Amino acid sequence: MRIGVISDTHGSLRYFEQALLALGNCDYIIHGGDVLYHGPRNPLPEGYQPKELAEKINTLQNIFFARGNCDADVDQMVINHPIQSPYLLLQLGKFKVLVCHGYTKEKSQYLQMAKDYRADILILGHTHVKELFKEEDLVVLNPGSTSLPKDSIPSAAIIEDNKIQLINIENQEIIKELNLS
Repeated sequence: MRIGVISDTHGSLRYFEQALLALGNCDYIIHGGDVLYHGPRNPLPEGYQPKELAEKINTLQNIFFARGNCDADVDQMVINHPIQSPYLLLQLGKFKVLVCHGYTKEKSQYLQMAKDYRADILILGHTHVKELFKEEDLVVLNPGSTSLPKDSIPSAAIIEDNKIQLINIENQEIIKELNLS
């Protein structure tokens, strides 16, 4: 099973399409929030086309969203997938995955929530900074931002074959890899 993970697209069709290309053929895609709107504190990302991004998203199946701080009720009117839940708890193959955008609590609280739910993987977004590490039996992943990375590399992640890879969506190079077993 191949699972693509993206976050913080902020309305950029260009970077969303680039992420899809870099992820390849995925069984599932998880989006960590901040889908269409760039937010008042962010610049307009290159390729900012929220209407066209919504149309592209609507062509996809097996895509899941956690609501981000820039996601509004009106976004649900143009996206045909549920995007209003602040948390997702998914069983994808052998992995139990908790997805939260990550802006309403301290990171330690999300870590504890994931442990309480017996999740194998915690996916966060919001910071626009990539993270991939293991804390006890929990893997913590922030795929960074596809369109407005604060660490200068637009990125996404792939979960496949008992490993997670953070990838640069511009050149498809692996930034970091972590074995899950």
